[in-house]
Amino acid sequence: MARTAHIVRKTSESTIDLSLNLDGTGKTEIDTSVPFYNHMMTALGKHSLIDLNIKASGDTDIDVHHTVEDTAIVFGEALRQALGDKRGIRRFADATVPLDEALAKAVIDISGRPYVVCSGEPEGFEYCLIGGHFTGSLVRHVMESIALHAGICLHLQLLAGRDPHHIAEAEFKAVARALRFAIEPDPRVDGIPSTKGAL
Repeated sequence: MARTAHIVRKTSESTIDLSLNLDGTGKTEIDTSVPFYNHMMTALGKHSLIDLNIKASGDTDIDVHHTVEDTAIVFGEALRQALGDKRGIRRFADATVPLDEALAKAVIDISGRPYVVCSGEPEGFEYCLIGGHFTGSLVRHVMESIALHAGICLHLQLLAGRDPHHIAEAEFKAVARALRFAIEPDPRVDGIPSTKGAL
């Protein structure tokens, strides 16, 4: 059965049209109207091997926050939808990814119980403006929005980093790699990987 999803979400603040294929090759077409976010979501698709198409627009004349947040919400919803009952997946995974001086670690449990812990970002990172529009605080907000709407437990830890661009990109790539392995079918898993019989 195809592990795909297509969601369109329209509000007074944004319009998001997103489709994904969990069993893809990382092919992406991303246009969120926020250049640095395009870069991050492209990296997320590429390194998770999720085919991802996003067309998003919104009230970016006010702030990019709504469009960024709503795109993350829809991505999380689509991820949850495409995973279905989660039968046969690995469920748990972690990845540590460097980018020059930055080093980020992500640990994921496709648990059905959303929880997010982010730590290690340097003081003041949340106020950094990356690419002219994207603030450092949005990295955590994106991860929280994805995890809450996908039903994922995510621990994201920055182990080292100085440059805000490198920090954000290492964090996105670490999440992407951990996601790749967590959603991957495991040939040794028979049924749903939980003692409860449901995720």
